Amino acid sequence: MRVSYSELGSREFRAAIGELVGVYAAAMNPPERLIGGREAIMDRHAASPGFRCLTAVDDGVVAGFCYGFHGESGQWWHDMVASALASRSGAGYAAPAPDSPEVVAWLEDSFEIAELHVLPAYQGVGIGRTLLLSVSDDRDERTAVLSTADADTRARRLYRGVGFTDLLTGFRFSGSEPPYAVMGALLPLKVARPSEE
Repeated sequence: MRVSYSELGSREFRAAIGELVGVYAAAMNPPERLIGGREAIMDRHAASPGFRCLTAVDDGVVAGFCYGFHGESGQWWHDMVASALASRSGAGYAAPAPDSPEVVAWLEDSFEIAELHVLPAYQGVGIGRTLLLSVSDDRDERTAVLSTADADTRARRLYRGVGFTDLLTGFRFSGSEPPYAVMGALLPLKVARPSEE
């Protein structure tokens, strides 16, 4: 296995969305209803401020990818999480207080890691970790935020290992899907020493 990493600009990312959705589907095995709109969501993300995407390729096969962008008010994920954080800190769910300390601390200047997926055959060898650390390297934002399954998964252990902590648990974005954990970390992410991996 000789994995190489490369950055995709917005145009290259949009051209590769079909292939990247295939990686997402193989890695996550989501319900069919979640795959249908994934391409449109990813296309919208490519227009976000500060967009950055990295891919891991092995002999022409996209083994994994990770992308993110600057989070801000008006973005669906940002606003959902801001409401939940504001509610948790007593500001009321229906009308989030954008200046509540918890919302400001994590979301005011954040890099939202929207997707990180690695094909099952390539998991467990450090590709996801390399993608995550590289895509968030040299960012100007103060924090990084993301959501992941609220379970003891390999992904969640990876996030904790580089400095993420739980901000919300048992969170449901649309009310019907499995619960998520929303996690945050200060940037730069913690690079574990080899003995910690």
